[in-house]
Amino acid sequence: MHLFSSLAFSAHQPVPSSIIETMKVVPTVTSVPSDPLSPKLPFSGGFSTIYEDAPSIAESEVSYDYFSDTASVDSDADLSTPKRLPLQWNFHGLTLWVEFEEFDKDLTKAVRDASAFYGTEEIPQPHATAAYGMEHLSVEEAKERLYQIPSVLENGKWPVMQRPVAVKQDIAVEGRPGQVCSISWAELTLTSNEEHEKALDQVYSLFGLGERTGPWTPHISLAYDNPEETVLNLGDTISYVTQHPTLLCKERKVDAISLWSTEGKLADWKCIDRIRF
Repeated sequence: MHLFSSLAFSAHQPVPSSIIETMKVVPTVTSVPSDPLSPKLPFSGGFSTIYEDAPSIAESEVSYDYFSDTASVDSDADLSTPKRLPLQWNFHGLTLWVEFEEFDKDLTKAVRDASAFYGTEEIPQPHATAAYGMEHLSVEEAKERLYQIPSVLENGKWPVMQRPVAVKQDIAVEGRPGQVCSISWAELTLTSNEEHEKALDQVYSLFGLGERTGPWTPHISLAYDNPEETVLNLGDTISYVTQHPTLLCKERKVDAISLWSTEGKLADWKCIDRIRF
C-alpha cells in the first residue's frame, strides 16, 4: 500500500533505522531535539539538516503541520479527498523534461499518491526540467533537435543523477528572482555537477537557447498546488518518502528526454515526443 495517508508517519512513529543511522542534524536557527521528526520541532522557524546518506528537509513560506491519518486504504482506493481548484497558472511554450529510471514505479506511485491524498491535479510524468517555455521553435523544429540530443552528449546519454540531497516544499511567486510562475510544490531536490552542466550546455546550444545564467537546479516534483492557502506541507512529504527508501537513497539513470507542450494550464500539457537512452 502507498499513500500520503495511513502509512505516512504520525508524530509518534520513528524514522526507519536505515535512515536514522546515517543522519546528522545540524541546526541553523533553533536547537534541534534528538528526534528529527519530533512534533515539537519548529519547522516554520527555519533550519536545515545535513545527512551523510539521506536527504535534508526544508520548507519555506508555509507553516509545518504533521498529517495524522485515521484510515487504512491502498493507492487504488477512493480517498474521498475534496478536489482542489485546478492549478490556475497559465504556462507557455515547449519544454524539455529529463525522465528517470524507476524502482518498482516508485516515482510514478509517489506522484499518483500525492495527487490522491491532496486532491490536486496529477503531474503527468515524474521529471526534472531541463528547459522551459521555448517559443522560438516550431513543434517540428523542436522535434528535429530532440532527436539530435544523443549526438551532442558525451557517450550519447545524460549523466547519472545522484540520489536526492533534500526533501523540500516551497512556494514560487512570479517576479521574484529566478521564479517564472506562481505555484506551490513538493519536491525531491537533486544536485548538478560538471557533467550535468556540460550536458545542459550542449542541449541549450542545440536548441538555440543562448547562454545559461546560472547552474542547473534539478528536482523531481511530487505535487503541485496553487500558492494561495496551499494544502501541501513538508510533514506529509517527509512521512511518505521515509517509508519508500528508494525515493531517497537511489541514484538514477536518465531513461529519456521528452518534449512537452506546456502551453496553458497543467491539464493542457501534452507530450509531443521523447528519446530514450
